[in-house]
Amino acid sequence: MTQNENKMCWDRLICDKRLGLEEYNDGNNGGIRSDFQRDYDRLVFSSPFRRLQNKTQVFPLPGSIFVHNRLTHSLEVSSVGKSLAREVSIRLREKYCNRIWVNKLDDLGEIVSAACLAHDLGNPPFGHSGEKAISSFFSEGEGAVLKSELSEAQWNDIINFEGNANSFRQLVHQFAGRRPGGFAMTYSMLASIVKYPFSSNYANKKGKFGFFTSEKEIYEKIAHELGILKINNEQYARHPLVYLVEAADDICYQVMDLEDAHKLKIINTRETIELMLGFFDDERKKYMQQVMSNVTDKNEKVSYLRSCIIGALVHECANAFVENEDTILRGKFEGCLIDHISPLLKEAYNACSNLAYAKIYCAASVVEIDLAGNQIIAFLLKKLIDAVRFPEKNYSQLLLSKVPQQYEVNAPSLFGKIQAVLDHMSAMTDVYALDLYRKLNGMSLPMI
Repeated sequence: MTQNENKMCWDRLICDKRLGLEEYNDGNNGGIRSDFQRDYDRLVFSSPFRRLQNKTQVFPLPGSIFVHNRLTHSLEVSSVGKSLAREVSIRLREKYCNRIWVNKLDDLGEIVSAACLAHDLGNPPFGHSGEKAISSFFSEGEGAVLKSELSEAQWNDIINFEGNANSFRQLVHQFAGRRPGGFAMTYSMLASIVKYPFSSNYANKKGKFGFFTSEKEIYEKIAHELGILKINNEQYARHPLVYLVEAADDICYQVMDLEDAHKLKIINTRETIELMLGFFDDERKKYMQQVMSNVTDKNEKVSYLRSCIIGALVHECANAFVENEDTILRGKFEGCLIDHISPLLKEAYNACSNLAYAKIYCAASVVEIDLAGNQIIAFLLKKLIDAVRFPEKNYSQLLLSKVPQQYEVNAPSLFGKIQAVLDHMSAMTDVYALDLYRKLNGMSLPMI
């Protein structure tokens, strides 16, 4: 099978060349770990990944009841993604058993697990509301006055601020004092996190896009090396493994949000179990109910059902990927893998989704975090952007002295300065952002 203009090929799509270290790609990684395993390990030991432990997923960070944060969510998505990719790779190995590159398919699990680990790396504090708070600051808040000073593409980047695009930037941008290539990740891993392979000029109604203007050339370089198809002059097809990363994320947030809501008593046990059993036929339900009859702990029953659902969805999504592999490689696959699972599971998945929007995402504790997050982020953005625009002011100098040196607050362009602020803002944890907000408002002072 060879690469042609109408179809991508696994031989090129699986590439261990590292961004910024291309000259060292000699086919010998000098150890027992593959380069894709090194991607995973490099992320685990990184500061941006550790900071995810103090960032909201959906519910407020835990008190006496532990719920998911960005770190635990990313670890679980990585685990599910690895299982999903391994099932796919086993089946693709059978299909391509006579190809000289067939052993490359063994790397799918490691690539996907690393990509899953990194998929939320660029998300700001306070969950998804943090993204909206940043974009709204420019589109309808005090940052709107900057529009005339930026290009159309730059303006689109910030009024559609997107965690996915920011994750790509966090991985590839050479921050001040850092090495070329950012994290120096493999090309395949980097391509696997770009869910929307186009710039903000093509952002859909939800404001989704894959890379900022500043990283466009880097993505194009990676896409060219991997043979990712171009849909038009500005838009690309997805790297096939994006579908597996997306499916692992879809599976985890839908099921885990339900489990967290049960722990927080937003949804009662009866309703939770009923929804979860909806993923299975009558025969399987009967067996599962028998298993649960031996367990008295309500949370343990829900945990058991959650594991069964994840297993079923992993198998179904693997089926959907393999059955549609040719369409995916031609860049013509529509929707996500969840859209192509069996009717029973799809109906149950939709029921969980509908309940989440009706009861979970509008829960008082969730809305309160959204409101507080919006207030905190808007305030900090105003102060920081004023500081980078007018650095000669005494207050600006004091505030900028608190910004880590890796962020280029003295960039030559206004857009560069704004990006430095957004880099700093999105790296903040919920606790750090709240603490800085209190200090700048004089509500918290160091002990004397």
